[in-house]
Amino acid sequence: MTTEALLARRFRVMGRHSPLFYDRPIELVRGEGVWVWDRDGRRYLDAYNNVPHVGHCHPRVVEALARQAATLNTHTRYLHEGIIAYAERLTSHFDPALSMVMFTCTGSEANELAIRIVRECSGGMGMIGTEHAYHGNTASVIQLGSLFTPPEKRGPYIRTVPVMDPYRDRGGRTDAALAAAYADEVRKAIDSFSAAGIRFAGLLFCTSFSSEGLPTLPDGFMAKALEHVHDAGGYFIADEVQSGFGRLGSHMWGHEMLGVVPDLVTLGKPMGNGHPLAGVVGRPELIERFASANMYFNTFAGNPVSAAVGSAVLDVLRDERLQENARDVGRHTLQALDHLKTRHEIIGDVRGKGLFFAIDLVQDRQSKRPAGDATKRVVNRMRDRGVLISRVGPGDNVLKIRPPMLFSSEHAGLLVDALDASLSEL
Repeated sequence: MTTEALLARRFRVMGRHSPLFYDRPIELVRGEGVWVWDRDGRRYLDAYNNVPHVGHCHPRVVEALARQAATLNTHTRYLHEGIIAYAERLTSHFDPALSMVMFTCTGSEANELAIRIVRECSGGMGMIGTEHAYHGNTASVIQLGSLFTPPEKRGPYIRTVPVMDPYRDRGGRTDAALAAAYADEVRKAIDSFSAAGIRFAGLLFCTSFSSEGLPTLPDGFMAKALEHVHDAGGYFIADEVQSGFGRLGSHMWGHEMLGVVPDLVTLGKPMGNGHPLAGVVGRPELIERFASANMYFNTFAGNPVSAAVGSAVLDVLRDERLQENARDVGRHTLQALDHLKTRHEIIGDVRGKGLFFAIDLVQDRQSKRPAGDATKRVVNRMRDRGVLISRVGPGDNVLKIRPPMLFSSEHAGLLVDALDASLSEL
């Protein structure tokens, strides 16, 4: 069967609006490490997907899943040492104040649960996110995920702050002045709730601001924003679905890089390397207070198989020193990507941390106007050269590069060469 025929079948049973990457979709059939293969045997370098965090089909993760699935799989209403051991091990990677976990199956569920917790514990309903965020697809979360929800569909309990973009916003200001200005937007959103007679509940940010374009934020911004949040009786939820588990290299979690300890942390995709495992890690007083008034149970969340998979992911991160790899290979890759600015005027800014990169393409460097159409062409040309990336940002002009954690300097060379050639064709 041809790819075109399979696409027609998909349209019939899944609809024409179920999203697909690339102008010419790829039919993938196998993955290993940083590589995926299509039905014709062509190999692609995966420089985008953070779901296979420690690599596609990592043998240790697959073996742990199969072994536990062949032994027992129930749910958390039965005692199971493996589940408890995994919960202990997971929370040990956080600040001691964040010592309790509630398991979910997806990041969407984790953010939904976290919103419920802060609303219960604050007594309020008002939630703040950014103007171009994505946190999942449940009813409450999609209202806060402004990337796909227009203002008229967000309801009265949602406020957003503008996308933070120091590359364009600097205007001669120091980091301290810019941090204060960004934090002041959070205060204004809180004040807006007060003016409307709505009690404030919490703030939800992706700690790398990934959908917003991975901006390099000024030091001190998050601490200033949290002062406003806590002074108003609200709580901070740190969405670590894209930033966490060592991806940033220098830190295990994005909120550590921002210099704060959140009230709740939400985890998702990388946690299970493709297996549906997610959760909320938080301050025990908040989780206990919520659970005392709201019985939380999720049939599949945190089951013995999921716990075995999650523990295997932590094993691989430790034994293969993947956080250190993200730090070292990331530094090398960022330098190589930045060097492309000398060859291509369309590159306005190159930024990133660890194995998470953003390349801001502009119509010209003076105006810094987003080059969205050109960015789409680059993504598709990279696909044709066998390298998978994507694009984000309010102008759809930021190349998003986020490979599995075992990405090497050799892989980085393939990425940079393909990008150099693709940009040269514009």
